[in-house]
This record gives sequence, C-alpha cells and structure tokens, in this order.
Amino acid sequence: MLLIKRMFRILKPYWLMFLGAFLSLILSSVANLYSPMLLKQVLDDGINGRNLDVVYWGAGIMIGLALVRGVFGFTQSFWSEKMSQSFAFDVRNTLFEKIQSLSFAYHDQTQAGQLMTRLTSDVEQVRSFVASALLQFLSAIIMMVGSLFFIFSMNWQLSLVALMIIPPSVFFLGYFMKVVRPMFSAIQERLSALNGVLQENLAGVRLVKAFGRENYETERFGLRNASLLEMNLTSVAALSSSFPLIFMINNLGTLAILWVGGYMVMSREVTVGELIAFTTYLSLLSQPLFMLGMIAAQITRASVSNERIFELLDTKQDIDDAADAIEMPAVQGHVAFAHVSLRYAGSATKVLDDVSFDIPAGTTVAILGTTGSGKSSLINLIPRFYDVNDGSVVIDGHDVRTVKIDSLRRQIGIVLQETTLFSGTIRDNICYGRPDASDEEVHAAAVKAQADAFISEFDQGYATIVGERGVGLSGGQRQRLAIARALLLDPKILILDDSTSAVDAETEYKIQQALDALMTNRTSFVIAQRISTVRNADVILLLDAGKIIGRGTHEELLRDNAVYGDIIDSQFGHQLAHEGAQR
Repeated sequence: MLLIKRMFRILKPYWLMFLGAFLSLILSSVANLYSPMLLKQVLDDGINGRNLDVVYWGAGIMIGLALVRGVFGFTQSFWSEKMSQSFAFDVRNTLFEKIQSLSFAYHDQTQAGQLMTRLTSDVEQVRSFVASALLQFLSAIIMMVGSLFFIFSMNWQLSLVALMIIPPSVFFLGYFMKVVRPMFSAIQERLSALNGVLQENLAGVRLVKAFGRENYETERFGLRNASLLEMNLTSVAALSSSFPLIFMINNLGTLAILWVGGYMVMSREVTVGELIAFTTYLSLLSQPLFMLGMIAAQITRASVSNERIFELLDTKQDIDDAADAIEMPAVQGHVAFAHVSLRYAGSATKVLDDVSFDIPAGTTVAILGTTGSGKSSLINLIPRFYDVNDGSVVIDGHDVRTVKIDSLRRQIGIVLQETTLFSGTIRDNICYGRPDASDEEVHAAAVKAQADAFISEFDQGYATIVGERGVGLSGGQRQRLAIARALLLDPKILILDDSTSAVDAETEYKIQQALDALMTNRTSFVIAQRISTVRNADVILLLDAGKIIGRGTHEELLRDNAVYGDIIDSQFGHQLAHEGAQR
C-alpha cells in the first residue's frame, strides 16, 4: 500500500486527466446500470401491458444509452491512456536521471540488462495498470455497488441468493493473488537476466564472431529464454485454473436465481420483467468479479514492477554533493593525496592502501605499475568517481567531497582506457563536454590531438556520422577523438588512462608532441604505456599492490629502485630495443 501511495503521488500532476476519465467512467456505468430497469419497464408495461408507446419510448432511450456508453467509453479510454502515457514518460525520465546520478560503484555491481528491464518492461507494467486496471477496478466497484442497490430494491430474497456467489469468488481471487505474485516477480527477474545476455552479446558481437562462439551464445540465450517461458507458462496455468472457477460460481448463481425466481414468477411474487432485469443485474454483479480476477493479475504484475521501480529510485547515492557543498573555484591544479585507502564495495581487499603524495600545479605525473597495482583506481579518485574509505583527496586545498561534483568534473579533462563514442557526428563527439563550443575551437582541439587529418579525409568531414560505439573508425582514430574531446575542455588537470596504447608509433609520436605542448602549465596524470611518457614525466609514481613503493624522476628511480628497473625491462624493454636499433 505504501508503494501504491507513492505511485499515486507521481500521478498527482495528472489529476485533471484522471478526473475526466473517472467522470466518463461514472456516466458510462450509470448508463449500464439503468439499462436493466428500462428493460424491465419495457417488458412489464410495454409488451405485457400491450402499450406500444412504452416500447417505442424505451427503444429510443436504449439507443440514447448506447450512444452515451459509446461516447463516454471513448473519452474514458482517451483520458486514461493520455494519463498513463504521460505518467510513463515522467517515470522513465526520472529513472534515467537516477541511473545517471548513481556512482561507478553501483554500476560495477549492476547488470545493464536489469536497468533496461526496469526502464522498459517494469514501467510498461505499471503504465498498463494506470491505463486500464485502475479504472477497471473503480468500474468494478461502481458496478457491484450499483447492482446490489438495484437488486435489493427489487427483491431482497433473490438478492440473498445472488450474494452467495461473492464469498467464494473473493476467496479464489485472494488465493490467486497470493499464489501468482511470486511468479510475476520471478518473471521480471528472468526477463532481466535475458536482457543481460542480450546486452552483453550485442556489445561484444565482434568478439563472439572472432572466436566463433555464435552457437554457444545462441544456446546461452536459449536457456535464459526457456527459463522465462517456463515461468510465464506457470503463471498462465495459475490464471487458467482460477478464471474457470469464477465462471463456474457465476453460472451456479445464475442457475439458482432462475430456479428460485421461476417459482416466484409462477406464484406471481415477481414479474417476468423483474426476473430478466434481476438476471441482467446478476450478470453486471458477476462481471466485475471476473474483471477483478483479470485486474488481480495486472495489479500483481504492477505491484511487482512498482516495487522494482521504487527500489531503483530509493537506491542511495553513495557519491553525492554534501549538504554544504560549494562550487569548486577555478582550478590551478595542485593535487594532494593524504593517507588514502580504497576498497571497492563487496571486496575485502584494499586496492589502494595508505597512499600519500603532493603534486604541485603544472606537474606531469607518470603512474607506473603492474596490472592490478591500483593505477586506474588512483586516477578515478581525482574526479571523485569513487569515494575514499580513509584519508582525503585535496585539489587546491579543497577536499573533493566538500565541493559540488559537477563543478569539479567540468575542470578535469579525462581520456579513459575504454574509448566511448556516441551515435552522432564527429563534431558532436568532440564537443560532448562543451556543446556550446565553436567550430574553430572544435577544429583546434582536433588539430592538437592529431585527428584533423583523418577527419578531413571523410566526405562529410566533421559532420560525418559515427556508428554505434565508433564503428567504422580504427582504434587509433577513436582514441584521438577522445583526446580531442578532453582537450576542448582546456582543463587545468588532465588525466590520460592508457590514452596512446592503440596508435602506431608515428601517430603516438605526433600525439605526444601535441600533449607535451598541452601539458605545459597543467597538472597531468598519465598511466604510462610508452617509455617516452616515463622519461618526460616530472614525477613518476611507482605502484605495487595498492602502495606507492617509489617516486621520483626516471633517472632517480632507475638508479635507486630495483623494482622500477625490472618493470622498465619487462614493460618497455622492446621499446628500448627498438629505439636502440633505430640509432
């Protein structure tokens, strides 16, 4: 009930639409409820009384009631559908905004397929309830109350017979909802798993084909699909067993009314018109019970989806602005880590352990270490993608947790290890962080990133459409566009995570020349993949198992740190050999 109350609060802006649909429902229901009484009058006063005026008059009113039902049935459907579509529009936007606000830690633990299901299937289940089941439920209540009023006003003895169908129908409905609710919850979970497999396969379709794993992936998808089918069929079996029982109860009630009512007609306690009107009202009374059976299924589905939606909306944002957060002033680039420790959610191992360093503004920092040493984790703390467990990250004297996240990240240029491009033009991708950038600024950033030359070779130039995830561009081209995107921000702090690993030596040399000029008077953190990066750095931070085990220039560490010498030999030995051969 708490979830339903929260859902109705979201529906509050659409109360006029709901009112229009509800008033249409009432007028349509009144027309339905009056029809049996009119039929009784036509039969008793018109046909049995041999009064054609009553027959003609009654026929005209029946036509009018049919028109009323048609017109207000349309307005009810229109307003309820408009309300539900507007509701779904807002909920999808709210959910997407929530997903965008959640931290890296949340996305690390949540499958994309689960989130897709909540934004699509779960929202649609609730929308369907708002569009039809909600008003159908109100219609069922109105029809039941109205029918009971009319049958008791005609004959209380027959009404008591009619009431016998309600208790068993309500019992079966309650049992049905109790049984199928876990089924619908399992259906949504299995649909999420299916979407997860689909999303992974579409994202990695080239890898699948490269390794010839199409049959394996087809089988994996088939197993998830079969699991979903099994649960859907189980729920269908529950539905199929419940509704015939309600129909049977209704038919038995009708039989009892005809039996008892037939004796009353023969004893002249009721008229034929009253008996027919009574059986018609019994149909109007039992029809809502059947509707409630269908609505129960929709309510159960909607309540499960509603719960899943609010579970996402209620997810705590572990990376959020503090209540007293301030705007980050213009950054100069002084970065300090003070006894920083980091442990990812669900892990017992620290990826960073008591890390401290102080980097003056304008310094180029190379970060070196073996795989899993904590290099990417370290740079992810600067823009506050994660929060430290202990210690602090300070920029220009401001703890990053005390400033507004947007104001911090706008002043940091980042090229992540995984290059991500969005569908759209090359220009759109370059100015993603600065949509208001001029063509001249976009062009200048592309030139500095050594991207302008290959962009100019396309017929459409900067207006060339980039396929999904940058399909059609080489790895080096995608990476240069990502570098141009970061350069356009003109940041005082620059983070390059493996930013030149996918380009050839010549292109890397050109990019490095541009970056050397760009890094002047900027604080740059570079995860080293080239020996030239290590040699040109002002400071090298050597990481091992989340700890800093060395810091200094290339020459200093080569002289004083044996581990550094081993890493240089293992990671860059081939580059040194290549340079020696060129000499």
